[in-house]
Amino acid sequence: MFKKYHIVIIKDREGGISNLRLPGWIAPAVFLLVAGLAALNMYLWEYYTRSMALEYELAETKQTLRASDDRMLHLSGRMAELEEALNRVMRFDAKLRVLMNIGGAEEGSSGASEGEEDTSAQAGAESAGPMLTRHRELFARRSFSLVDELMERALLEEVKQQSLVLFLRENSELLLATPSIWPARGFITSGFGMRASPFTGRARMHTGIDISNRPGTPVMAPARGTVTFSGSDGAYGICITIDHGNNIVTRYAHLQRTLVKEGQQVQREEVIGTLGNTGRSTGPHLHYEVRLGGVPVNPMRYILN
Repeated sequence: MFKKYHIVIIKDREGGISNLRLPGWIAPAVFLLVAGLAALNMYLWEYYTRSMALEYELAETKQTLRASDDRMLHLSGRMAELEEALNRVMRFDAKLRVLMNIGGAEEGSSGASEGEEDTSAQAGAESAGPMLTRHRELFARRSFSLVDELMERALLEEVKQQSLVLFLRENSELLLATPSIWPARGFITSGFGMRASPFTGRARMHTGIDISNRPGTPVMAPARGTVTFSGSDGAYGICITIDHGNNIVTRYAHLQRTLVKEGQQVQREEVIGTLGNTGRSTGPHLHYEVRLGGVPVNPMRYILN
C-alpha cells in the first residue's frame, strides 16, 4: 500500500554511494509527528496566554481586595468616631437634664452598656490582613447593623433635644439661675463622696470638690443668685454662700478674700472672691459645694463646660 523510499548518499572524496531504504509509512508518520508537535505547541501557547491573563486578573483582584479592606477599616474607624460623638451628645443631654431637674437618663449613660463590645472596632480588627469572604460578610452585616442602630439613636436623641430646647425656652430664667460652669480654674485634688480625712485619717463624707490653684486665683459665680453669706465661717475659713433659687445653694470656702457683700445680686461669671488657704485647710484650694434642698450633691452634675 505504501511505496518504499530510497535515499542515496554520494560521498565525493571516497566516491562511494550509500543507499538508505525507508518503509513507505515513514513519511506519513513524520508528517503526523510534525503536525502533532505543531498542534501541541499552539495549545501550550494558548494555555500560557490564558494563564498569564488569569494571573494578571488575580493580581488586580488582590489589589482591589486590599483597597477594599483599607476602605472598610477606614469606615469602621469613622463609624466608631460617629458613635463616640453621639455618645458625647447623649451624655451632655443626660447631664443637662439632671442639672435642670427635668428627668431623663442617669448621668454618665451613653446609650451603650460599658461591657458591650465595640462592634465597629471588632469588625475592623477582623478586616485586617488577608480576610476570608465570610469575615467580609460578617463585617458588612455588623456595619449595616451599627449604622441602623446609630440612625435610630440619632433620631431618638433629636426628639429629646427638641423637647429640651422647648423646656429651656420656656424656663430661660431658671437656666440663668442654675450653676453650670467651673467656679475657678485649677485641678481637682479631692472629689465628692467618702474619703479619708487629711487630718484624722478616718473615713468622712466630703460634701464638695476641692479645686487647687495659686492663691489669688479668681473665683466666679457659676450662675445668677443672691449672696446670703460673706465672711469667716470656722473650719470653712473665709466663705461665701449664694442662693440661686429653685432650692439650689452654692458655697465657696477657704477663700483668700471676698469681693461681694450679703444681699448682693451676682451674675454668672462675675468674680466674687479669690482662692486662698484660710480655715481648716492643707493648702491653697477652693472648696466648692452645691446643695439641693439643703442636701449636698455632686457639684460635677452642675458643670457643663
